[in-house]
Amino acid sequence: MSDTQMAMARQERAEFAEFLASLTPQQWGAPTLCSEWNVKDVVAHVISYEELGVVGLIERFARGRVVRANQVGVDEYSALSPEQLVDFLGAHLQPRGLTAGFGGMIALVDCTVHHQDIRRPLGLPRTVPADRLHRVLQLMRGNPRLGVPWRIRGLRLRADDIDWSTGSGPEVVGPGEALLLAMAGRPAVLGELSGDGLTVLASRL
Repeated sequence: MSDTQMAMARQERAEFAEFLASLTPQQWGAPTLCSEWNVKDVVAHVISYEELGVVGLIERFARGRVVRANQVGVDEYSALSPEQLVDFLGAHLQPRGLTAGFGGMIALVDCTVHHQDIRRPLGLPRTVPADRLHRVLQLMRGNPRLGVPWRIRGLRLRADDIDWSTGSGPEVVGPGEALLLAMAGRPAVLGELSGDGLTVLASRL
C-alpha cells in the first residue's frame, strides 16, 4: 500500500510541477482558495517542509503552531522566483523529510488539495485520476491536523462520480473532488454539493 501511495504522491507532484511551469507571471500572483495566500505562496508552502529534518521541524514549530509554522515556511521560501520554485519541486518529486511520512500520505494529500486550491480560482480545472482521488479521500477523512473529523462528524459524505462514501447521518453528496475540498475547509465548493447534511457542513467551514 505504501509503495502505491508513494507512487501516487510522486505522480501528483509531477503533474503539479508541469502545470505550474505553464503559468504566466500574472497567474503566479493570483488568489487561491487559501484566502491568505496567492499562487506563489501556496507553492512555497507545498515545498517548505521538504528538506526539514527532525531538528528543523522542531525549530519551525517552536516559532508557531501549525498555522503559524506554515506561514514561517512560506516566508522562508518567498525569495525564490516562480522558476526556482518549479525547479525545486521538480528536484523533489519523490517525497522526503516530513512529507514522506506515513508512506507519502502527507505529500499526496497536501499536494492534491493545494493543486486544486490553485486551479479552481484560475479557471483551469482538471479531473483527478479516480484511484488517486479515492485514496486521498480515504486519507483525508480522519485527518485531525486539518480538523476533518470534527468537520464531518455525524454526516455521511457520498461521491456521485466515484465509488466512495464515509460516515453516517444526514447526507452530503457531490463530486469527489468537491467533497475533498469541503473536508479541507474550502467553502467555495458548497454550491457543487447537495443533501440534507449540507447546512450542517456549511456551518463548520
